Amino acid sequence: MASLLQVAITPDGDMQQRPPTVPKLAWVKEEEKEESPRAAPTQQPEEVQQVQPLQEDAGQERTEEQLRARGRFRRAAQLVCRFIRYIWHEEATFMATGDTENSDLFNAQTSAALLDMLVENSVYKAKQVPAIVRCIHQWLTSNVSAEHRLDKTLVLLTEAHPTDVAVTLLRSAPACDRAARTMWKTLISSRWTKEPVLQILFRVLEYWPAHRRRTSDGDERDVFALAATVALWEILQLSHSWCPGGVKDNFPRLLLTLLFQVFISTEEMSEEVETFWRRCREQRSLPPNPNRFAVQTVKALLRQLLDEDVLMAIGRKCGWDMLLKADSHHYAVGLLARELCRVSRSFGRSIAVSLLPRLSRGEPLWELPALAFLVEVSLMASAAWPSCLPLSALSQPQPPGTVPAPCAAAWAQPRAGPGSCRPGTLSLLPAFQVLHCLIPRQCGPSVLQIISRHLRSQCPERRRLALRGLVVLSKAPSMAKSIRSLNESLLELLQDADTDAVEMTLTVFINVLGLKIIQISSPIALKLLEALRPLFDNEHSQLQQLSMLLFRELMEVTERSKSLKPHVYLSLVPFYFNWHDENQRVAEASRRALFGAARFLKWWDLENLVTMEQPWRFPECLLEKDRSRVGQYVRQALPFLESPVEPLRKLAIKFLGIATRSMKQEQPELQLISLQDMTDDSPAVSNLAIETLHIIRAPVVV
Repeated sequence: MASLLQVAITPDGDMQQRPPTVPKLAWVKEEEKEESPRAAPTQQPEEVQQVQPLQEDAGQERTEEQLRARGRFRRAAQLVCRFIRYIWHEEATFMATGDTENSDLFNAQTSAALLDMLVENSVYKAKQVPAIVRCIHQWLTSNVSAEHRLDKTLVLLTEAHPTDVAVTLLRSAPACDRAARTMWKTLISSRWTKEPVLQILFRVLEYWPAHRRRTSDGDERDVFALAATVALWEILQLSHSWCPGGVKDNFPRLLLTLLFQVFISTEEMSEEVETFWRRCREQRSLPPNPNRFAVQTVKALLRQLLDEDVLMAIGRKCGWDMLLKADSHHYAVGLLARELCRVSRSFGRSIAVSLLPRLSRGEPLWELPALAFLVEVSLMASAAWPSCLPLSALSQPQPPGTVPAPCAAAWAQPRAGPGSCRPGTLSLLPAFQVLHCLIPRQCGPSVLQIISRHLRSQCPERRRLALRGLVVLSKAPSMAKSIRSLNESLLELLQDADTDAVEMTLTVFINVLGLKIIQISSPIALKLLEALRPLFDNEHSQLQQLSMLLFRELMEVTERSKSLKPHVYLSLVPFYFNWHDENQRVAEASRRALFGAARFLKWWDLENLVTMEQPWRFPECLLEKDRSRVGQYVRQALPFLESPVEPLRKLAIKFLGIATRSMKQEQPELQLISLQDMTDDSPAVSNLAIETLHIIRAPVVV
C-alpha cells in the first residue's frame, strides 16, 4: 500500500494519468469507525478491483445503490486530489492569502485520516515535512473540538524530523495561537519528542534577534527568538504544578538567556523586531513591549521552581521594575541572584556550571551578563569554600547551542561614547556570583583571564565588578600565585579616583599577602609602598585603615632590602599621628603598621613600646634612634599643626618640642618653623605653642 500511496502523492505526474486504483486506496470511508492510526489496510495492490470505464449501455443496468457508491467514490477521489495539491502545490498560496476555498478539507475526518496514513507509512519526502506541519496546524485551527485527533501523527512526524517540525511551527504560528499551543503541549508531553524539541526551542531562544535555520524544504527564513519566548511561556503555563524535566535541567541556561533578552530588548529595539512583535500583537493579546513579556516569562520560569513568596519579595524591592530599565538592570539581576542563593545554594552551583564554559570562551554576549550574576552569588557565600563543586563537568563537551556565537553581533555595536559601559550595563551585574560554588584551582585560570580584561576597562562599573569577583577569589589559597600575575593592573588601580575600586584593590592585596604563601619581590614592594603612602592620610578612613593593614602584611612577606628602608622611614611619622586618631579602627591599624615597620627595621626598642602601647614614648625613641633624619621627621609633622582635630595639633607641637631637644646644634632646620599662628588657637593649644616656641628660641647650652 505504501508504494501505491507514494505514486498517488508524487507531484510530478498529472492526476488524470494516475492508475485508477489510487483513489480507492486513499479513500477512508467516513461511515466506518476509525481504526488504530498505525493499522494499515490488509488488501494488496493486486487484489484491488480495477475500475472500468462506464459504457453507455451499462449505465442503464446500474442500480440506485451502485450510483450512490459511484458518487461517494468520485467525491473521495476529488478530495484526495485536492488534499494532495494543497500540501504539495497550493499550500503556500493558501496560507499567504487566507483563501477559504479549501477550508472544507480541514473539516473532514478524511483529511485527518490521510495525514495519518502519510505519516504512519512514511509516504513522504523530507522536504515535504514543513508542509505537513502547516497542514496539521491548519486542520487543528479548523477543528476546535478534535484538538487531539492528530497527536499521534504529530509525534511520529516529530520523532523523525524534530528540527523541521519545531522550526516550522515557530515560523507558522509565532504568536502561538490555540492550535499551536495544542501542538506544543503534545510534543512536550511525549517522552519521545520532549527533549529534542526543547533543545531546538532553547537554541532559537538564544539567538537574538533571530536565528537563520534551514528546513528540509529549503526555507531559510529567520526564526525570531521572541517566537521561542512566546512558545516557552505557553509551555510554562500548561500547568503550574507540572514543569517539563527539560526545563528544570536547563534552568540556568534559560534564566540567563531570558535576562539577556530583557536587557537587549530594553537597551535597543531593531525595526525588524518591532515589526515582528507588532504582527504578533495583532494576532493575540500581548504586552506592548517585548521586554515586559520577557520579564513575564522569567517570572513564569522561576515560579516553576520557587515559592511565590520569593517572587513577591523581589517585587517589593522593585526588582521587576528595575529589570525594565537599562540603567538599573544590573542591580535587579544582582537582587535576583541574592534571592536565589537564599533559597538554595544548589541554584548557585547549577548556574556556575552553566556560566563558566561561556565565560571561558570569551563570548561577548555571555561574558558580561555572566559577570554580574556571578559577583552577587559569590558575595553571598564567599565563606563556603568547603562546599565547592568539582568542575569536572565543565570539561565535558557542551550541547549544540550552549554558547550562541551568532549573538555576538548584538554586542559588537560601538560604544555610546568614551568610557561608556555600553553595551555591558547588564553585563556586570551577573558575573562572579557563583564563584563560592567552584573549586578555584580548577576554574581560576579562565576566571582570571576574564578579570584581567575588565580591570583595565574604561568603564568604572566593569572595573568594580571585576574587582568584586577578585576579592572573593583572593580568599582561596590556591589562587594566590595566579593573582600575582595581576600585580601591575592592581597597582594602577591604587591610584584610581574611584574610592570603591581602590578599597577593593587594597582588600585583594591584603587577602593574598595574608595567606603567607608568596613572597613579594623588592621591585613590586617598592612600587606598592610608593602607591600606599598617599593613602595613609586619605580623607576616607576606610582607605586609611586598609592601606596601613596592607603595609603591615607587606612588611611580613617582603624580602629585606636597603632600597625599601627609605620608604619605611617615611611611613613612621604618619603612623604615629594616626595612632592617635579618633577612629579606633584607624588607630589600631596604625599601631599594627608601626609594629610591622619597627620589626622590618629591627628596631627592637621601638617594637617593644608599640607592643606595650606606650605612644608617648615614640617621638623620643624615634628621634634618638635616627638622628640623621630628624629634619625629615619634623617636616612630616608640620602639616599636623593645621589638623582640624585639636589633639593632633597638640601632638604635633609636642613632637616639635622633643625634636628641638634631640637636634641640639642642628637648629638651622628648626629656624624655618613658625608656631606664631598657633598662639591664637584654643587655650590649651595656644599655651602649648607658646611653651614650644620658647624652647625652640632658647639659646643652646654647649
